[in-house]
Amino acid sequence: MPDILELMNKRHSFYDINDKISLKNSELEALIKKCMELYPSSFNTQSARLMLLYNQKHLYFWSLVEDKLLKTAPKDKTEDIKKRIASFAKGYGTILFFDDSNIVKELEKKMPLYADNFKNWSHQSNAILQFMIWSALSDKNIGASMQHYNPLVDDCVKTAFNVPKNWEFVAQMPFGGIESQPQPHSFNDIDGKILIEQ
Repeated sequence: MPDILELMNKRHSFYDINDKISLKNSELEALIKKCMELYPSSFNTQSARLMLLYNQKHLYFWSLVEDKLLKTAPKDKTEDIKKRIASFAKGYGTILFFDDSNIVKELEKKMPLYADNFKNWSHQSNAILQFMIWSALSDKNIGASMQHYNPLVDDCVKTAFNVPKNWEFVAQMPFGGIESQPQPHSFNDIDGKILIEQ
């Protein structure tokens, strides 16, 4: 069992990934499901939803992202976009993160005093789940990074993958074998960022 701080330090944004991982699909799925069971959520709403893409579905997702980006970005960014998207497509798979908006709406009606907070709390819980999965993958020497191409690709992804209408697209996590190590984490001075009262 790794030390929790060592695991947090091991977690990193890996962009140079490949399509080889040490886990079987069944093991990978069990790992992700366990994170889904354990992540905390406000009022135990458990509003996070996931879609795991392998093989052609994984490649198709990144082709959709590339197509949308190339249609909207400046022409001088074309090669940079293609290079970046290709680095994600080289991976083993992609996890798509969603929030169930129906649950959020139900809570807004049920507890109007907190209505303005539920969407934010839902996103916070989803972020914790993302970090848990990211860290769990790191522990298995699987590289990953968080990407946020929504809302640009929301509609085409929902159509292409038959995503329920009430699932709000939050983030994407391409993952795979680690080709090369990124630069070590850099740390800003934390003085003044933490207040301690006694």
